Amino acid sequence: MNPVHADFFAGGAGAERTLRGNLAAFDRLRIVPRVLRATGDRDLRTTLFGAGLATPILVAPTAFHLLAHPGGEAATAQGAAAAGTVMVVSMAATQPVEVIARAGGPLWFQLYPQPDPGFTASVVKRAEAAGCRALVVTVDSPVFGRRERDLRNGFTELPAGLVCENMRDDTGRVRDIAMDATAGWDRIGWLRTVTGLPILLKGVLHPADARLAVEHGVDGLIVSNHGGRQLDGAIATIDALPAVAEAVAKRIPVLVDGGIRRGTDVLIALARGADAVLVGRPVLDALAAGGATAVRDRLRELTAELDHAMALAGARRPDDLTPDLVAVAG
Repeated sequence: MNPVHADFFAGGAGAERTLRGNLAAFDRLRIVPRVLRATGDRDLRTTLFGAGLATPILVAPTAFHLLAHPGGEAATAQGAAAAGTVMVVSMAATQPVEVIARAGGPLWFQLYPQPDPGFTASVVKRAEAAGCRALVVTVDSPVFGRRERDLRNGFTELPAGLVCENMRDDTGRVRDIAMDATAGWDRIGWLRTVTGLPILLKGVLHPADARLAVEHGVDGLIVSNHGGRQLDGAIATIDALPAVAEAVAKRIPVLVDGGIRRGTDVLIALARGADAVLVGRPVLDALAAGGATAVRDRLRELTAELDHAMALAGARRPDDLTPDLVAVAG
């Protein structure tokens, strides 16, 4: 891969403290296994918004997959489908949602609400028509993060021939993705008038916002700090998760992303209150290395690691993973 593009995928905002912190937080946590729990018949299947999945590990929304592999987002979707899980399609995908949908498998669609409500509504309707089953609204980005690797590399636009295909309007013009610092909770109410899809908010870290989300009728939350790519110095997601899960009190699903690299990380996240997890960079690494087949294999590997860890920790199903199975290292 072009080193500049590799830096785009790998990098974070500012001094990358949040990026490193997501990984370091897992290193501070330890599994406290139970024994004699008859874990010989494990079942990792989960259901989210009516869709049965083979694994509680989903593919997080990430941009510009054609920079990583000529198969692009469609290859990622094909790999996710083969692994029996959901891919969340980025609004900044380099292939249209309609093309990605033809690869098969369940899709959700990630949305940055745009200042132009008419255009935002048209993007949502495209996602619906393509068969996306949920809308993931990113709420941690009133402005773009300051990503210093990209600034140093001068990476300010896509190479010739690549665009954010989901930003085409009805004239065929490709609009720039605009962050909107004027958005408030009323924007979520407005989206309810546009779509009947389940709405998840991505980027929630504070328990007060989790409670507000429930009050505003949101269908799910993703505890996320944007992979360390927005506010540098933000809390690690695995550290924020327990308080958000407690605030939600199982009224809606809670998912988490950030720093998840092994099946044991997935186990810890599920034990700390997540209903499922999302992975981004591990999928992009796999895509770059080997396209759809490598994406499938990486997701299956993570699932196999989770299965093995659950057997050793004394759990048969994800629901058996409870907070008492995780301790903070001394």
